[in-house]
Amino acid sequence: MATNKLIADSGATKAEWCLLSDTGRKTFFTQGISPYFLNAAQISDLLLKELKPKLKNKVINEVHYYGTGCASPDNAAIVKKAILQVFAGAKVHVDNDLTAAAKSVCGRNKGMVGNLGTGSFCCYYDGKKIAKQTPGIGYALGDEGSGAYLGKKVIQYYLYDMMDEDLRARFDAKYVTNRAEILENVYKKPLPNRYLAGYAIFLAENRGHYMVENIIEDGLNDFFFHHLRRYKETLILPVHFVGGIAFGFKDVLLELCNTYQMIPGKILKNPMPGLIEYHS
Repeated sequence: MATNKLIADSGATKAEWCLLSDTGRKTFFTQGISPYFLNAAQISDLLLKELKPKLKNKVINEVHYYGTGCASPDNAAIVKKAILQVFAGAKVHVDNDLTAAAKSVCGRNKGMVGNLGTGSFCCYYDGKKIAKQTPGIGYALGDEGSGAYLGKKVIQYYLYDMMDEDLRARFDAKYVTNRAEILENVYKKPLPNRYLAGYAIFLAENRGHYMVENIIEDGLNDFFFHHLRRYKETLILPVHFVGGIAFGFKDVLLELCNTYQMIPGKILKNPMPGLIEYHS
């Protein structure tokens, strides 16, 4: 009998799904799923409309779902209930996005994991579960090395008028904005962390400028200093990284691993390739 597995990596805005079958693999995308904002009925309705038709009547035997908010047992139960409503009879496993990152780079081995995307986190994975992790305190107080953290530094340089003439011209050419608009987006509008993270793109597009390199190195060094170096496991185990910021600035991460005498491991843009390997 054919075995069809579904793997999901879901954020709040977008979810990536991979169907693993005896004939190969296929990838699909749906809206993101956040159990903080959607109940079980709404999630199952979303899956019925956006995912089920793409599977073309395949019988799903297993679902391995990793998503935002699912560290909470109550939220994980909501997601599991919704998935079972759509894929009755399937074995459903629900876990959080931290575990997805850890499994994707460590597999079934021990390792340190740094996730650097819009936000950031750090953990020690013992080969089966996350055994230690740094508490997340959000973009306003923490998230060192994240897109929001680096973007905030770009904005600081702009608002404090610290950019040299060349960099200021590049900034003005890309962003038509001003102090009032920036402050409104940060302090009054929803999702300021995503707004700030949008300015990290400016860093990626202007590599080589000394101010840009300083911002990147300082921001990522803060992640090493405040988080990674506090784990004794970094002395003996590889340090892996996941996320768009990690992948985009991997050269700086490798330099910092050398500075802190850590063993660099895998650096993935997103967890799905590693999750496919893990569940295959």
